[in-house]
Amino acid sequence: MTYDLIIRNGRLRGRKQPVDIGIAGGVFAKIARKIPERARKVIRANGCLVTESFVNPHLHLDKVYTVGMLDSRAIEAYHGGEMGAAMSAIEQAARVKEKYDPRWILKNVRKALRLAARFGNTHIRAFADVDSKAKLIGVKALLKAREEFSGVVDVQVVAFPQDGIVREPGTTDLIRQAMELGADVVGGIPWIEYTHDDERRHIDEMLEIAKAYDADVSMLVDDAGDPGLRTLEMLAVRAIEEDWVDRCLAHHARAMSMYPEPYFRKVAALLKKAGMGVVSDPHTGPLHARVKELLAEGVSVALGQDDIADAYYPFGRNNMLEVGFLGVHMLWMTTFPEMERIYDMITVDAARVMNIESFGIRTGSPAHCVVLKVESVYDALWHHEQPNHVISHGKLVDPEGLPG
Repeated sequence: MTYDLIIRNGRLRGRKQPVDIGIAGGVFAKIARKIPERARKVIRANGCLVTESFVNPHLHLDKVYTVGMLDSRAIEAYHGGEMGAAMSAIEQAARVKEKYDPRWILKNVRKALRLAARFGNTHIRAFADVDSKAKLIGVKALLKAREEFSGVVDVQVVAFPQDGIVREPGTTDLIRQAMELGADVVGGIPWIEYTHDDERRHIDEMLEIAKAYDADVSMLVDDAGDPGLRTLEMLAVRAIEEDWVDRCLAHHARAMSMYPEPYFRKVAALLKKAGMGVVSDPHTGPLHARVKELLAEGVSVALGQDDIADAYYPFGRNNMLEVGFLGVHMLWMTTFPEMERIYDMITVDAARVMNIESFGIRTGSPAHCVVLKVESVYDALWHHEQPNHVISHGKLVDPEGLPG
């Protein structure tokens, strides 16, 4: 057999001895101590770590690199104190949508996706605001970029009602239009509504659309310093009632850090019953979900980039090793076993909560992997450098051949 690509002498997580990895037809065809056959291309890992590529389940891709378009009021409100002014921050940040133009949005999106490819981030769940201001401008830009980067970075486009649906009449119809255009995921942010009844309506209408289009759901829930927020619980309950188990994903849940202990236990049980994972972005706000406790309860957790140089966070490179490095500190997961778990949260666990099928380095699975510069997860997180090589869909990524 002739392979398309062989990675020689690569170190896999959990294995003491280096192996050769043969790739053919876009999948991992053979993993063995030594592959004697030839390949059209050979990569020499030289004993360095080879892992699954990185996965980012949360990025507001339509807003990347807009930090210079607004003053600092939004970030001051979002990062202030115990995040009691989070709603005000979103209202301040919404001003950028008055300037939306597909030309600069697409330019910025391409820049962010080129970075993703360079850093081995091959799968992204990308949010685009949909409302009376943004209309479908961001969605159309992301759909265009999804096509351009196909085979290199897989982009799941989320139609996201950032400013609510009750507060923003007509948004529900726009979300339907976004799904007709080809968006992959129905978004939501129920806590932004003014009343509990409106929060329930938000969840119900978005779930109705998701079921109509057989789409997954991603909702930002309880994203403020208010222990009385209950939209995470609402979403889990409705997912169970509507039989949309394993199809919903919760993001942020920052109020969880303030939940009373008995209520946290109740919510964790609901999350497991709903098959609902949680994406945490602890570096982008003073509060974050109780990641270690969720993991102990058996709830799937992933880490996301969330923002790149926008009104909520001034940094970011689409480098999930950097996100993992920050997570080690923010979550105090500093033992070697905990670092391995952090690495799962930016690779296999992130893929699981995004419902990416057959993700992993095993025979027959799609070949998405990175060849790092180091021999251990500890060193990978410590240095969070660009990989030596990135393979997506069985092909070596050429950073110079990317769009834009």
